[in-house]
Amino acid sequence: MFTGLIEEIGTLRRVHRRGQSLILTLEARKILEDVQLGDSIAVNGVCLTVIEFDRQQFSVDVMPETFRQTTLRELSPGSRVNLERAMTMGRRFGGHHVQGHVDTVGRILNRSREENAVVFRIEPEDRQVMKYVVPRGSITLDGISLTVVEAGTQHFTVSVIPHTLVETVLLQREAGDSVNIECDVLGKYVERLLAFGAGGPLVEHMEQEKGAGRPNGGLSAQFLADNGFM
Repeated sequence: MFTGLIEEIGTLRRVHRRGQSLILTLEARKILEDVQLGDSIAVNGVCLTVIEFDRQQFSVDVMPETFRQTTLRELSPGSRVNLERAMTMGRRFGGHHVQGHVDTVGRILNRSREENAVVFRIEPEDRQVMKYVVPRGSITLDGISLTVVEAGTQHFTVSVIPHTLVETVLLQREAGDSVNIECDVLGKYVERLLAFGAGGPLVEHMEQEKGAGRPNGGLSAQFLADNGFM
């Protein structure tokens, strides 16, 4: 689990590729202060596992599924990347719950300035994720916790303050560039629970309630409240 608050920008030093699997070796400093084998580190928002490290760099495996679903396949030696260690107990939580599980890749349609902020308009490759994108809701771009400004059916916008811009790789991103998108997990769980209930134990329970004399009104706010979900 991560917060979406980038700790430092690292530099990719080596890429060992075999088919659609990769081993990436990245130069870093801050995140290596307490690193251990098996630790999780988010690289441009992708949760990866440390398989080797020394005082100046660390290496991670990238499996084919991650290669296909993220922008890691586009990296080359010299690429700059956002880095964040997994959160620890007792640490101040300033972003939002980020899993490091990328939903889709997005393309920057345009970048514009609005007084002290920079507004990015993003179009996801998989338009289905737009159902999880909510105005004033949380979203992650390349591992950065951001707030959605506008959300349509095909694209959305985020507004980035100067500090976030200069402390992350967004400073270098322009129209046409790709970013990793992770939507807030809450909407995904709600969707899954409702879909599961459409043909699973929840419906069976509702049918039992109907048989006990309760009206069959489907899944409603009253039903959720009556059964301790609200």
